[in-house]
Amino acid sequence: METRDVLIVGAGPAGLAAAIAATKANLSYHVVEKGALVNSLLHYPTEMVFFTTPELMEIGGLPFTSPNDKPSRMEALRYYRRATDTYKLDIAFDETVRSITSGAGGFVVHTESPRRPGRVLAARAVVMATGAYDFPNLIGVPGEDLPHVSHYFSSPHPFYRKRVVIVGGKNSAAEAALELYRAGSKVTIVHRQSALGDSIKYWVKPDIENRIKEGSIAARFGTTLVRITAGTVVVEKQGVVEELPADGVFLMTGYISDNKLLRVAGVEIDPGTCGPRHDPETFETNVPGLYVIGAMVAGKASGRIFIENGRFHGDLVIREIAKSLASR
Repeated sequence: METRDVLIVGAGPAGLAAAIAATKANLSYHVVEKGALVNSLLHYPTEMVFFTTPELMEIGGLPFTSPNDKPSRMEALRYYRRATDTYKLDIAFDETVRSITSGAGGFVVHTESPRRPGRVLAARAVVMATGAYDFPNLIGVPGEDLPHVSHYFSSPHPFYRKRVVIVGGKNSAAEAALELYRAGSKVTIVHRQSALGDSIKYWVKPDIENRIKEGSIAARFGTTLVRITAGTVVVEKQGVVEELPADGVFLMTGYISDNKLLRVAGVEIDPGTCGPRHDPETFETNVPGLYVIGAMVAGKASGRIFIENGRFHGDLVIREIAKSLASR
């Protein structure tokens, strides 16, 4: 069994940046991805435009050219495909890592795949880059798993002339509400706080606030979701229960990194952040040779790690791994 220098788990922007850095550093590596390339971006709205500029999404020094000030989701997917092909990155898709075991010589990793036999891989170092957007923050209310309920907003068109309830009050909720309203939906926002979040993009916030003020979008602030049924959402405010009709429900309540693999590997999880304990300078966990990068670093505060800053983690970690291997 070949022992590679680095095994990278996850082929999002951070994982791809690490793979490119490993290529440039002449380290042997392999990337294992449970879904498609940049799988998290597939959950983004189909018509989404990024908040950032193209150059702040670049990896590996490869230019991201766009005729627009802010790139679209489709342009981003095309760019990351081009980066993968340009550097001929070694990636296995549709393969899930099930366990990571550390030993004297490095790590043994077991994987499984729905269409081919699982594998046993060996590596001197492991870089976890599985992100957070694939794992919605479940809120545990009855009906959360009904077919018309989703933690991801995809496209407004299917909800034309339909009644939609959005639970949440931050940026994703505001943007989804505006898109649905402009596509002909009757939208109601339910938010447990007394007002929308301050982190909403500066050009979105006045738009959503004005739509609520004029009554184009309904809002229930200081209101808690109680349960979801096939055609309604039941909410409660100060002891008063209300039923809202709903053909579609979007629970825009955030996302959290999945730490099951890390726990099994012996990584300590911070009970406050639900994120892995790690050295903030090197991103190495308490398990020597096991690193975390990208959004999963922050646990339930994953919203503070974006492509713009997470893309630099890969270069830093690969430099650390190269130094460690050279000193052995």
